[in-house]
Amino acid sequence: MRVLVVEDDKELQVAVPAALRSANLAVDLAVDLDDADEKLFVNSYDCAVFDRMFEIDGRKVDSLAYVSRRRKEGWTLPVLFLTGRDTLADRVDGFEHGGDDYLIKPFAVEELIVRVLSVVRRGPTIRPPIIRYADVELDTARRTVHRAGVLVTLRGKEFCVLEYLMSRPEQLVTRAELIDHCWDGDGPMSNVVDVTITRLRNRLRGGPDLVEAVRGQGYRLYSPGGAG
Repeated sequence: MRVLVVEDDKELQVAVPAALRSANLAVDLAVDLDDADEKLFVNSYDCAVFDRMFEIDGRKVDSLAYVSRRRKEGWTLPVLFLTGRDTLADRVDGFEHGGDDYLIKPFAVEELIVRVLSVVRRGPTIRPPIIRYADVELDTARRTVHRAGVLVTLRGKEFCVLEYLMSRPEQLVTRAELIDHCWDGDGPMSNVVDVTITRLRNRLRGGPDLVEAVRGQGYRLYSPGGAG
């Protein structure tokens, strides 16, 4: 799961991405709305977290107008606003101009994580809280994985890779897609993806290997018995 954080406060530029990465999310940071535009054009995200107010050339700019404009253009990316503006009118404004959720500063890290995961699950494509394939069950809210009923402990990138593969069962997923979705910034070299896949396979032992390598292309989740 990949999140774009749009924030101009120096402290929150560190704290918000760190909080989301602690939940095994890939995070990119945009320091202003122009930077956000560029990153949204280049990358694919599951959610964007916007600070409400930015200072641009000595004037205050509300990101509400930016999100509202993009919504009118057909933009469907889930958006959570972070703001110190805590009146009822402010919150209503946030929802009416395209926000999916609205979190008041200061906030607890745990609440931020839960709210981001929640807006991603409910739109624009409804994502079930539990994903199943063969004998593997992945809980997107609790961030847990079970195989044949046994808890499997995964590291952050291993969980992210498995979640992405399970959301596209039996479809080819290229290394580039995995890098784009599961690693932030410029991403790693493709051999890091291969190492992560190897570790994931080792942790999922206890049944047939479900992660199939497609030579020269990427990987797919596949079981002779299928999803059932």
